[in-house]
Amino acid sequence: MLRYIMALVMLTMCGHASGHAWTPTYPKLLPSHEQNIYRVEMLLWNSRADNSYYTFEVFDKDFIPIKFATPERTVKVEYLKRKTINIYIREIDIDRAVYVCSRSRIVKQDNTASLVSTRICSKIKS
Repeated sequence: MLRYIMALVMLTMCGHASGHAWTPTYPKLLPSHEQNIYRVEMLLWNSRADNSYYTFEVFDKDFIPIKFATPERTVKVEYLKRKTINIYIREIDIDRAVYVCSRSRIVKQDNTASLVSTRICSKIKS
């Protein structure tokens, strides 16, 4: 009986966790309009009412940052909205690039700032 009570207490104490969506999970590198530059097209969906700003990162297999380009380093995506993000990677770096990540940015506001920053990574198909 004590187990059931403890389980009920634990369930009622659990909070709601939310993040953002970053798809596809396994994106493909595509040639871009520039020579020696490849592109990864990602879709960002904001499911966090408390956060609207996101930044992007590219890492190798050991999570060491790799240089990349994108039209905007920080983007604003309103709650329950989507935005297509293009990440550009140099041809000399495509053998090292493994993960393309998005990270929510904490923006200081009047006592309503988000306390949790989320990062979601997709693994580039090789």
